[in-house]
Amino acid sequence: MNVGVIGAGISGLATTHELRERGAGVETFEATGEPGGVMQSCQVDGHLLELGPQRLRGSKLIEDWIDEFDLRRQRFEGHDDQPLYILRDGKLRVAPLSIREAITTDLISWRGKARLLAEPLTAPAQADESVESLFSRKFGEEAARTLFCPLYTGLYGANADEMLVRHSVGKALDRHGIDRSILLAIARKLIDGIDVPPIVSFEDGLQILPEAIAERYSDSIHFETPVEAVREDGDGFEIETSDGTTAVDRVVVTTPAPVTADILDPLDSRLADVIGDLTYNPLAVVHLESAYDREGHGCQILDSEGYETLGMTWNASMLDREGVFTSYLGGSRSPEIVAESDEPLGELAAREFEAITDVPAEPLHVARWDPGMPAYDRTWNALERTSFPEGVHVCATFAERAGIPGRLRDARRTAEAVLDA
Repeated sequence: MNVGVIGAGISGLATTHELRERGAGVETFEATGEPGGVMQSCQVDGHLLELGPQRLRGSKLIEDWIDEFDLRRQRFEGHDDQPLYILRDGKLRVAPLSIREAITTDLISWRGKARLLAEPLTAPAQADESVESLFSRKFGEEAARTLFCPLYTGLYGANADEMLVRHSVGKALDRHGIDRSILLAIARKLIDGIDVPPIVSFEDGLQILPEAIAERYSDSIHFETPVEAVREDGDGFEIETSDGTTAVDRVVVTTPAPVTADILDPLDSRLADVIGDLTYNPLAVVHLESAYDREGHGCQILDSEGYETLGMTWNASMLDREGVFTSYLGGSRSPEIVAESDEPLGELAAREFEAITDVPAEPLHVARWDPGMPAYDRTWNALERTSFPEGVHVCATFAERAGIPGRLRDARRTAEAVLDA
């Protein structure tokens, strides 16, 4: 079987690998000149910067891929024994991620902690409720507002009152077999002893993983070759690029929803309209250099604090990236800010960093991700009522989970589905 894979981000590269491992012929098309999609690393003034994900968790899945592509010598572990903070009332407060921290944290009042403990008595998650409604109903408004919503929706730069359970946290609950009490499920894991994989990264940055995959399958990957359209061609499909057309038996799209909509419009215009209407949260990723020396993984910043910065990763502390801090701006809080030029964005991030930490910072680099992260809001309901044409498969964050482990698992499922069809 010949399969056309559109996109050479980590989803497309992982799908290429899984298909080739199973004996399929693959032609992968990438619009840009390098692999990785959001997994981009660069050097600026002697600093290693991650423009997308800042680190990985060394789960068995990740470790298997590290070994598969001979990256063990590049691998190192970050610091797991450091706290994560949430900025509330102008103060960085420890996010309670352990029993001890849950007791000692000043992020939530004693009344809020008592209300949180009543969670096992509440009703299960409802698919059509918002993430904010779920967490408020389960844990109380204070814990939801100051802890659960920021930690969950901060990953997506999203508003908790717009993100629906059915498209986001509901899938995570289903995957872990949690049908009623989230708190009791966490307690059982704590009693049994949670085996949390270590924080891991690579000396030369996370992009070396997609680069290693691309190098192995260089005979399959066409860089700087944007796909313009996919059309039916007998029992298969025709992938159209500026270089000509390629006939394939199956197609896998791994691109963000707006790009996918344009590509599939000649094939199914109604489907393209639905995909094109999915909401994304654009993000600006600003790297800063600072002498700030507090230990921690970083912080989330509540909307009520009045900052444009959504949160920070303290690479200097968590990963020993000397002097490097990553700030995130935009999202659903201020999507328009991503359109600002580099200088004002960098200055804004540095100014807010100093206001929060009392230590000055200098901008190193500004990157933008637009469309950014899926919002998983009500626009995703329409996607449930549509289907892709037979022979066209999707391996992308708008259809499944974001995050590198989720992309790798989705690639394996997609490859199996393509070859079983």
